Amino acid sequence: MANEEMLVLNRLLKEIEGLKEGLDPAILSGWYQKVASDARAEAPGYLTDSIGVVQDPILPMKFEFKTSRRAVRHVIDAIDRNLEAMPLATRLYFQKVEELIQAESLR
Repeated sequence: MANEEMLVLNRLLKEIEGLKEGLDPAILSGWYQKVASDARAEAPGYLTDSIGVVQDPILPMKFEFKTSRRAVRHVIDAIDRNLEAMPLATRLYFQKVEELIQAESLR
């Protein structure tokens, strides 16, 4: 029984480590860049310059999409297309980002 418990604990530890890694600033930055790049690729040419990401130099976990209201749909579509490829914690993070972008665009 103790061996089975160790296996379960080791599996849980690996899952927790994976969750922590999904929220690493470098990983988030990579996904922000991927989403922005995909959104620019799908947006009409006149909107591509209005889609960007800024990472706070002091608070590396803080990002901001610099996006015009007309380009919001392309950013949301890009997030949706990439969610399945993201680690779990990153996916949850970007689902919240998507929710915030949609709420902001309705103001």
